[in-house]
Amino acid sequence: MHKTYLIHHEDATNKHRFYQMFITPDLFGDWSLIKEWGRIGSPGTVRKEWFDTQEQAQAACEKIIKAKCKKGYQALLVA
Repeated sequence: MHKTYLIHHEDATNKHRFYQMFITPDLFGDWSLIKEWGRIGSPGTVRKEWFDTQEQAQAACEKIIKAKCKKGYQALLVA
């Protein structure tokens, strides 16, 4: 399983957000990218995307990481 956890803090605007992703196989041979985001300390919104291969799911995850880092998010965990 691949895990990623990103955070973003802006004290001036009281913005404290998280974005986490997991890549996992399912029972039928497909791969899932599970995304969760929201305010730190609150339950987040969860969405799931399916991919045919692990490489496709990994590429989608890396694309999201790059976009979030451009917006000021910092990676705490990439495993």
